Amino acid sequence: MHLRPVGPELWVCDRRLRVAGLEIGTRMSVIRLRDGGLFLHSPVALDASLRAELDALGEIRHVVAPNLHHHLYLADYRALPGVRVYGPPGLPDKKRSMRFDAVLTEAAPEAWRGEIDQQPFAGASFMGEVVFCHRASRTLLVADLLFNFVECDHTPTRWWLRAMGALGRFGPPRHVRWLIRDRQAARRSADAILQWEIERIVVGHGVLLVQSARRVLRESLEFLPEA
Repeated sequence: MHLRPVGPELWVCDRRLRVAGLEIGTRMSVIRLRDGGLFLHSPVALDASLRAELDALGEIRHVVAPNLHHHLYLADYRALPGVRVYGPPGLPDKKRSMRFDAVLTEAAPEAWRGEIDQQPFAGASFMGEVVFCHRASRTLLVADLLFNFVECDHTPTRWWLRAMGALGRFGPPRHVRWLIRDRQAARRSADAILQWEIERIVVGHGVLLVQSARRVLRESLEFLPEA
């Protein structure tokens, strides 16, 4: 099985991913909306067995690239009938070969309004990340903003994670903190996210955070100045 349940109407699919020789893995989240349609966050490669599992849950309707980098497999889903593809500001210009149905803003589209909240994380244009919160499961969905590597047995990756202050520590890796150019804007985004009811955090890289999630999230963002 590719999909594993992690909360009410919420599943994840973990896949191996190597970037520049580093084994960082990746993760797709799947939310079944009240109308039975599926919302896919940070899509992974779609093969026949994964497609069958998704079809058993519901109809794939909304496929979201949550930042400027988690877009590698959009074409697998764009080809499916009735699917709408979403991305953050800047991604349609970066990936001109892909047709996007809408650009993500602070306002959730009507299709998932009231079920999934969203917040662009300002001040980090290199990443362009939009963060989501699934209300029913009280789950925060992030892609590259936060890492949670408890351990790592791949030596080059372990060295890199240590250098980035991301091994055995939940939060933004050092390169993300360095590249935030407008920290006041980032603080305002963080404050908006911290207003949500959060009990778990699904990260794109590392393991899920399922204990004291809101407190740990708040502490991980304390490096940002007060707005």
